[in-house]
Amino acid sequence: MPSLRRPVVFIPGLWVHSMSWAPWMEFFRDAGYDPIAPGWPGQAATVEETRSHPKALAGHSFGAIVAHYEQLIDGLEAQPIIIGHSFGGAVTEKLLGLNRAAAAVAVDAAQIKGVMPVPFAMLRSAFPGLKNPANSKRAVSLTREQFRYGFGNAVSALESDALHQRWSIPGPAKPLFEASVMNFSPNSPLKVDTRNDDRGPLLLIMGGKDHTVPPAISRATFKQYRHSKAVTELKEFSDRGHSLTIDHGWREVAEFSLKWLQEKGY
Repeated sequence: MPSLRRPVVFIPGLWVHSMSWAPWMEFFRDAGYDPIAPGWPGQAATVEETRSHPKALAGHSFGAIVAHYEQLIDGLEAQPIIIGHSFGGAVTEKLLGLNRAAAAVAVDAAQIKGVMPVPFAMLRSAFPGLKNPANSKRAVSLTREQFRYGFGNAVSALESDALHQRWSIPGPAKPLFEASVMNFSPNSPLKVDTRNDDRGPLLLIMGGKDHTVPPAISRATFKQYRHSKAVTELKEFSDRGHSLTIDHGWREVAEFSLKWLQEKGY
């Protein structure tokens, strides 16, 4: 018998396992939705197993990741809400532009084509993947110190280390290389249809202390949608970093996202 509960697809970002969305999934399930959190291509069911098989994640492009989620969406009973973080946020924007989502929330979304600022903090956060050209065919892991800078700078060192231990996994560096040249590539896979007037509503969320996706990136992304008649809104959590979906303050972000979606009729 078909479910009447709206599907919600949670998409993780680079370097974090999809089950980091578990508290969000429970929160949305309790609110009457049908949430799932499928991982990127090659991700195993657990953090430990994923860490043990990094080659399974290696070499996947941004386009392949989008296609992976499109295939999953095809198997759902209804058009889903999509909520993504970091590179998962960019995937979310891409899917919304393709009319594959009823509505979307992109949290600290990675740059899409047309977004020009390149803050130093972002470059430093991406350096573990970009430092070696051969990494484009590899899966790369973050050290505890690199995670602290890129994700956990707005929480205590103790909490950052705990999050790294619990959720950090290897990630394909290829999307980082694709993002680094996207504004020089006419057919970049990170090109999003930001002018689509017929898409569902989009909420962009940014952390004011984010190093991986600094506020300048989120503001520039928001401006990319200025020619669309569809709803696009920007929300800042000024004291939060890139870990805002998984750290102790996750519920505040989840509550705002849920309220926004319900106000939009979803």
